[in-house]
Amino acid sequence: MQEQTASIKKQTAPLRKIALIGNPNVGKSVIFGLLTGKYVAVSNYPGTTVEISQGNLLLEGKRILLIDTPGVNSLIPMSEDEKVTRDILLSEAPSAVVQVGDAKNLKRTLLITLQLAEMEIPMVLDLNMVDEAMDRGITIDTATLEKKLGVPVISTIAPQRKGLRQLREALLSPGRVVAGMQYPPVIEEYIGKISRLLPAAPLSRRSLSTMILSGDESLREWLKAGVSDESLREIERLRDECAVKAKDSPAYLINKTRIGTAETIAGEVISKAKPEGGRVLHTIGRLSMHPLYGIPVLLAILYGIYEFVGVFGAGTLVDFVEETIFNGYINPMLTKTVKVLIPVELLQELLVGEYGLITVALTYAIAIILPITATFFIAFALLEDSGYLPRLAIMSNRIFNIMGLNGKAVLPMILGLGCGTMAVMTSRILETKRDRIITTFLLALAIPCSAQMGVILGILGALSLKAALIWAGSILLILFLSGFLASKLVPGERTDFFLEIPPIRIPTLTNILVKTMGRIEWYLREAVPLFLLGTFILFLLHKLNLLTVLEEIASPVVVNLLNLPPQAAEAFILGFLRRDFGAAGLFKMFEDGSLSPVQAIVSLVTITLFIPCLASFFMIIKERGLRMTLWVVGIVFPGAFLFGGLLNWVLRYFRVQI
Repeated sequence: MQEQTASIKKQTAPLRKIALIGNPNVGKSVIFGLLTGKYVAVSNYPGTTVEISQGNLLLEGKRILLIDTPGVNSLIPMSEDEKVTRDILLSEAPSAVVQVGDAKNLKRTLLITLQLAEMEIPMVLDLNMVDEAMDRGITIDTATLEKKLGVPVISTIAPQRKGLRQLREALLSPGRVVAGMQYPPVIEEYIGKISRLLPAAPLSRRSLSTMILSGDESLREWLKAGVSDESLREIERLRDECAVKAKDSPAYLINKTRIGTAETIAGEVISKAKPEGGRVLHTIGRLSMHPLYGIPVLLAILYGIYEFVGVFGAGTLVDFVEETIFNGYINPMLTKTVKVLIPVELLQELLVGEYGLITVALTYAIAIILPITATFFIAFALLEDSGYLPRLAIMSNRIFNIMGLNGKAVLPMILGLGCGTMAVMTSRILETKRDRIITTFLLALAIPCSAQMGVILGILGALSLKAALIWAGSILLILFLSGFLASKLVPGERTDFFLEIPPIRIPTLTNILVKTMGRIEWYLREAVPLFLLGTFILFLLHKLNLLTVLEEIASPVVVNLLNLPPQAAEAFILGFLRRDFGAAGLFKMFEDGSLSPVQAIVSLVTITLFIPCLASFFMIIKERGLRMTLWVVGIVFPGAFLFGGLLNWVLRYFRVQI
């Protein structure tokens, strides 16, 4: 392989827009937060459901737009996240790029660096987490690396803000690599031929040609807008001709060259010594992935999450915020104020009545759900920053394979136990549309949110262990059976399971608080309006007497199929509008003695499998589209009642005593 030589060509044009690029789990978002501060805008990238963050960066008194792109493993897209990152470079035309890399895994970092260098975008390489690299005995000669790459190389420890000043200074003079890799002759030949047919673009024609030869079909729409149909056909002919003439696939040859170059550079700048620290954390990280020892570690973590979120968040915090603050002070005060200031009775009822936007919607969203989601956000941030989540994905990979998914799907499933609305949104981390559809379907069907779960556990706690096992066994049976069937029916191929395993770390308080506050801000902005809308619909149904009509329509199914009292129909209607209120209605009936133990189990299983709350329903529409949402509802709604009816028959036929 030819030795790579490079020199730094300074950026002379004024900086206007900078993109942050990097692999997943390298601290990119932390760097973004430190550079921009708290004034950040989060929005979906046009035409996608992938969120990007943008903020202002001040350099020498000038405001520069900083874009935090989704984490990528390659700039040849294999997922929606990677396509968005590539499209930002192609369409947004950033003046420079900051690549945040993992100092522990320089080879992996350089694979992205070499692609960015080939694009001829001025860039700065930030090697983050150098403290963890040193704990592993890894030292990088950044001065030599800077000379070989031709770009400024900075070392940082983001949680400690170390290297941040040097990074800001380097942004004033990003570098550009002027000499690149040499691919096999057949690849170089067709890079030249295709380059001559490509339109001008923010990225070099050479880099676009390598994307085309690597089989990047996502570029076709962009090409159609920039070249004639004749040129597009010629480009595709040349691509296919190259694949025939090359002994191996062009994608393999291109990637092999990049890997070889990355290995050569990394080998020349890395020195390794015997690690002196982190042995305890390393041992914990190893045990957490062990097929046997990983199980007690998982159970201990799940128990800790249950105690923190389910007991402290859903119990102590909710009781204090709802009863003491809202019902004790805020709601009485606002009720009096509204009745004084607004003389119209209908408007009073809309705001502070039985289904009032203030007394019901805001109380539900802020007093009940927010404490639960806030504690869950904290717990999730701890798992995230500690490096345990990828290990959990590995532990659960075999189980999720039954449902045609891989271990990554465990992450939105866990989030679903906190809030289904948030979990549906988080399913976008999965690589393919097929995986996201199946996961969304399973979330809607069989994953109860924490608010609903608290009420369910209250009823199960008053019954017996047998009741809890019947409920849990029924839900798991439906989860796996439905997932298995969905994997056979939803088109698309099973996704291979590739996951970078970061080391186990001790999370820092600052990072936890920053992430938690950002997610709480998302909740307040995205979810609260949906709760207001749901309560308003409930108010309209109540005023138009449609709630009674719906109860009458649902009664035959509830009474005849599920063998429940007629008033249970109201619980299922409320369960759609506000999921935990449905379970709470059943809880009240159980307390009043209106439900027998068998009826209680049947009703709990049915309402757990019932369609998600209105907020989650709207989020599914937003993420998956109206057509797919109607398919999900069309399967989940009758499926819940049919399985509930079957369970009722089985329990009564075999005279199961609970």
